[in-house]
Parts: sequence; C-alpha cells; structure tokens
Amino acid sequence: MSVPRIIDFRDSGSPAIAPFETGRVLDGAPRATVDNRYTDPTQRFHCGTWTSTPGRWRVSYTEHEFCYLLAGRVRLTASDGASWEFKAGDAFVIPAGFTGSWETLEAVRKHYAILEAGT
Repeated sequence: MSVPRIIDFRDSGSPAIAPFETGRVLDGAPRATVDNRYTDPTQRFHCGTWTSTPGRWRVSYTEHEFCYLLAGRVRLTASDGASWEFKAGDAFVIPAGFTGSWETLEAVRKHYAILEAGT
C-alpha cells in the first residue's frame, strides 16, 4: 500500500478555461479559469484554485464550498436580497442550497474546497 502524496499548492498548476453556462451571466463578460488540484477517491471532495475577471452571474449551489480569496473582491447576493462582500485575505463558506448571484468586482483568485452534498 502506497502512502498518498501531499498536494502542494506552491507547485505551478495547470489552469483550464472554465466557461460560464449560457444564460447565467447577468452583467459584463467574465472569464474564469479553474485549476483543480485534488479530487478524493469518492469524487465528492475537490480543491484547487479558481480565477475570474469582473462580471456577475447566477449561482445555485448543490455543493458546500469553502473559499479563501488570495486577490480581488467579490459580492454574493442571495435570492432574498441579503448581500456579502469579501476581499483578498477573507475566507467564507457557501452552503449547499444557496441561490442568487456571484459578482466579481475586482479580478479574483481564490483557493477553494468543495464537498458535494450527499444524497
């Protein structure tokens, strides 16, 4: 039995373009990349780095996501109108079931950890 490898985020990754689904973008022309660095054997836990240019789009979370902003500024607005702003150095969790919008106010780079909700 081999010992699992440590995932070192200091290593250069391989970001890929992460296109937005048609009809989700509400404002601007945001572009995003994702560099998923780890997925567990159950395919339910993922972590990596994500970037986005400014824009606003609809979100509907079926997963739980922990975010740590490395750069930039974002605003999350719930479908009931509640709103939160975060900047570089802030950390937050978006629970499964959250619906509303994500707005990148200043180009953002974040580390994420996602747990797909169980059935």
